[in-house]
Amino acid sequence: MPEQQRDPHAPTAPYRQALAVVVAEINAGAYDKGKRRFLSEAQLCARFGIARETARRVVRELREVGLVYTEWGRGSFVVAPEDRPAQESD
Repeated sequence: MPEQQRDPHAPTAPYRQALAVVVAEINAGAYDKGKRRFLSEAQLCARFGIARETARRVVRELREVGLVYTEWGRGSFVVAPEDRPAQESD
């Protein structure tokens, strides 16, 4: 995937900018669900020009909404759509 730079003048926090991009990519099927590791923290840092703690927050948010799961020592993986929790509608 091409490297994407965040807009430093955008009114949105850097982690939210990166999060929005990767959520859209996950929903579009850009990652092999459960078969391939999701981007590492270092890859997120390099791709979006964010700090390591910011990358950790992106992964944590993805885990909290059920889009990825993390295996200690192995990395994070995308959850298949059929295994994701049901989204609440307003």
